[in-house]
Amino acid sequence: MFTINTKSQLPIYEQIVQIIKEQVVKGILKEGEKIMSIREFASRIGVNPNTVSKAYQELERQEVIVTVKGKGTFIANQRDKVNSPKKLAETKVKLKETILDLVYLGINVEEIHRLSEEYSQDIIGGDVVEG
Repeated sequence: MFTINTKSQLPIYEQIVQIIKEQVVKGILKEGEKIMSIREFASRIGVNPNTVSKAYQELERQEVIVTVKGKGTFIANQRDKVNSPKKLAETKVKLKETILDLVYLGINVEEIHRLSEEYSQDIIGGDVVEG
């Protein structure tokens, strides 16, 4: 279910964040669905519970998950974020930084477009509609 790349430069907690967000986008995890406890998740993937706790804290900050005392942790209502100007602005800043890094590495605009298309299809599936 989850594959952590121990050789990645991306910290394990950030990998967990990305995996859960990707599973939400792909519909594998659905809003309102209960997810594993921190201890259960840590045990299943073989990492320290503090690492999973850090990932869950970040996911809560990003409003991907919500924890209900005494009940567990659940995938948050995703529709509320669709029209969030704050979240959109934050994400655009991240995208700009990523594009800057790619250009700095010598990647041309056509390759950036190709990569964007490839990754979008991988995440969303099917053809990506340009708007």
